[in-house]
Amino acid sequence: MENLFQHEIILENERARLEPLHMEHIPHLWPIAAHSSLWEHTSAKIKTANDFASYMQKAMDEKGTGLSYPFAIYDKEANCFAGSTRFGNISLPHRRVEIGWTWYHPSLQRRGLNRSCKALLLAFGFEKMGFDRIEFKTSLTNTRSQTAIQQIGATQEGILRNHMINDDGNSRDTVYFSILKHEWPSIKTTKF
Repeated sequence: MENLFQHEIILENERARLEPLHMEHIPHLWPIAAHSSLWEHTSAKIKTANDFASYMQKAMDEKGTGLSYPFAIYDKEANCFAGSTRFGNISLPHRRVEIGWTWYHPSLQRRGLNRSCKALLLAFGFEKMGFDRIEFKTSLTNTRSQTAIQQIGATQEGILRNHMINDDGNSRDTVYFSILKHEWPSIKTTKF
């Protein structure tokens, strides 16, 4: 399996452009990340510009070690940066990856942008990278995210109890979902 994550990756369709996340994106993304509602159900609890700078630095550090590949999301329809997403928990030997750490400006949610981004990420993961499994996880309390994940064809696999400790010290139960490589052709034509 060729590690394409060692290169600059730009994924693009008629609605969205996913470009490699860099610290230079902070001025574009902090006004979005400043919406506290985005962090209600996440393990990261961003409250200040310094919190966000640390969040971005961690993403860059994980990119540097090959653990993740984060993107800035540009919404072509709205003509602005809209948020961020990433491939994370990359495991080339096991041919699996997770899609997550996704957040969008509240005004751009439920407008088709997420589906466009997921189509790009899934196609790249299965068709270019050759992953056998793409995972998604979310907090048990985030029913909106669970619904969105199921609507793109992912199968719920189970709940991991007390799976993570959030930045605020509280424990989180996590719901896992996945799409497998052999499921992708059907999901691509029926869901995207």
